[in-house]
Amino acid sequence: MLQNTPSLDLVEFIETQILPQYANFDKAHSLEHVTRVIRRSLELVRSTGVDVNMAYTIAAYHDVGMSGPRAVHHITGGKILASDARLKRWFSAEQIKVMKEAIEDHRASASHAPRTIYGKVIAEADRDLSSEVVFRRAVQYGLDKYPELDEEGQWKRFREHMESKYSERGYIKLWIQNSPNEQRLRELRTIIANDTLLRQHFNKFYAEEVRG
Repeated sequence: MLQNTPSLDLVEFIETQILPQYANFDKAHSLEHVTRVIRRSLELVRSTGVDVNMAYTIAAYHDVGMSGPRAVHHITGGKILASDARLKRWFSAEQIKVMKEAIEDHRASASHAPRTIYGKVIAEADRDLSSEVVFRRAVQYGLDKYPELDEEGQWKRFREHMESKYSERGYIKLWIQNSPNEQRLRELRTIIANDTLLRQHFNKFYAEEVRG
């Protein structure tokens, strides 16, 4: 029978040694974000049959590479996990290799499919495609990384990001069929295709984030 929850000693290690690192990252890669990714990864364990301890650990480490340059955070994160000798308490060398590769493969802009089911699980779990989360995170990222932009500049950056990543022509890919994200992506694309509606959503979240 498949184990549905991670080992308690592993959870204690992750919650005390790994998750606190996310307090140092931007709002789009915060503790709230990694907690959501962990929750969705554990939900996918039931439908994919993967090892729950591995899925949980991959989710917990997937963005620790944000301690360095964002553009290579997936590579950095994989190296951090692979070099963490403490994980040998729970995992074999082969399992650690699989987890490292999963983190390397999780980026939405990756041109290739994840190498294993574990990479597909974390890639899917990392994509919270509810419109509220997508729009708010994009606004938060713009304000954090481009504070010099005024509201119109932020809107232009936001719209270009939505078009390049989430639209019908965007680079985002889903790797697990019939996942909840398929319907969410369709709903998101309907909004993105309507510039007036998209601006309304931007205005709402921009105002909320600026007010703090």
